[in-house]
Amino acid sequence: MPKNYLLIYSEQLATEIELLCQNIKVSSNTLFQIRKSSSSVYANIREANYGQSKADMLSKFEIALKECSETEGWLQLLYNTNGIDETTYKKHRNLCGRIRRMLISSCKTLNENAK
Repeated sequence: MPKNYLLIYSEQLATEIELLCQNIKVSSNTLFQIRKSSSSVYANIREANYGQSKADMLSKFEIALKECSETEGWLQLLYNTNGIDETTYKKHRNLCGRIRRMLISSCKTLNENAK
């Protein structure tokens, strides 16, 4: 069975963000929000793999895409407020970017196949 890199990367993102949040001291709201958005990316991608239809799968991927963008925003805020250093910021932002590009491609494919 081929590897599902989208699922692997989203699980990696959610796990790494959770571990990051356990080790930094910043606003509890910011930590709550980034945990929520990054875990939502993972959860929606998992759900999409068992979608009831292509439309359901597309909907889950689109939600994951929005949550991925939100996660990038929270990472930017953490970096801007010195909650995380530049290396940490870039590492996680790049992972978000990889997931985002894969989600965009998946959404495009699902939309084309729906026609």
